Amino acid sequence: MKILILNWRDIKHPNSGGAEIVTFEHAKAWVRAGHKVTWFSSAFKDGEKEETVEGIKIIRRGNELFTVNIAALFWYLKQGRGQFDIVVDQFHGVPFFTPLYVKEKKLAFIHEVTKEVWLLNPLPKPFNLLVGYFGYFIEPWIFKLYRQTPFFTVSPSTKEDVVNFGIPRENITVVPNGIRIVRPKPFPKKETLPTVIFLGALAKDKGIEEAIRAFGLIYQKDKNYQFWVVGGSDPLYLKKLKSMAKTLGVSRKVKFWGFISEKKKFELLARAHILVNPSVREGWGLVVIEANSMGTPVIAYNSPGLRDSVVHRKTGLICKQNFPQNLAMDIMKLMENKNLYNRLQKGALKWSQRFDWKISTKQSLDLIESIVAKWN
Repeated sequence: MKILILNWRDIKHPNSGGAEIVTFEHAKAWVRAGHKVTWFSSAFKDGEKEETVEGIKIIRRGNELFTVNIAALFWYLKQGRGQFDIVVDQFHGVPFFTPLYVKEKKLAFIHEVTKEVWLLNPLPKPFNLLVGYFGYFIEPWIFKLYRQTPFFTVSPSTKEDVVNFGIPRENITVVPNGIRIVRPKPFPKKETLPTVIFLGALAKDKGIEEAIRAFGLIYQKDKNYQFWVVGGSDPLYLKKLKSMAKTLGVSRKVKFWGFISEKKKFELLARAHILVNPSVREGWGLVVIEANSMGTPVIAYNSPGLRDSVVHRKTGLICKQNFPQNLAMDIMKLMENKNLYNRLQKGALKWSQRFDWKISTKQSLDLIESIVAKWN
């Protein structure tokens, strides 16, 4: 088959995240199965307009925030129309509206619906409010275009959200994410000091501000803790976060690692005692399983996606209420309860072993082959 993926970012984009990692794993597997995969995404500084990465042809046009969708439309009409057996239309707030112009078989791929995340966008005022409220109210209507399109998602939470937006339940397939581990050698011990790590894009909707507030609350009661923040950020927002840590009196206890290698990431996950994930919503929460694979329990907000990837009191804890006070309280309770901590460590390791890219990519391959074969 000839497969076209329309996505706002590709695996080499400097802002790529978990969604792009997941897409890349599936695309590589489709190539290994003998199919031809083209991935259309946005351009970025110093990025080649076209290149091939592990057998996937990547084409870059437009800007990730505003024009990639329009660029995809014109590129498809001029060069792509009639060249593919199936088009994978990825949702990241705004999809590519393929039901309006693509005649080939289509598959909508969504990690999470956006909902309240629209209101947390990083645009300057008043554009953030205009875009936020417009997106929040228009999103349910967008899904009406896709009622006849099969959907592929990564968690039961997202499936329910998509059903609530009017997509027939029988049109939605859940394929769990796998995990690819870079196991540190030699395997490090946990830090001497109680260590809490936040891992992910440093953005408001990912909960980094909530995490720093929780760090401040913990520090008021126990000054032995240390806190690690791992992930890339806009320089201005990073400055704000550091200022926030200083105001809360924890700047000397919070280390901002920035963007790090996969090898270093797993090393830090292994050395930390707890990963926190206070995100507003996730498709799944790939970092949760990565932490679990290193024997690190996770404390998360009760948010879509996270309530799927964290098994409460088995692999970690889900906060009763999504507030920094609850996050701080659960961190301290877990660190003070060695029996519970040891039990969650064992449960986390066992849980992480259930997720395998070979199994997940076989399911996605079966799905696209069945759509091309019989979906009308």
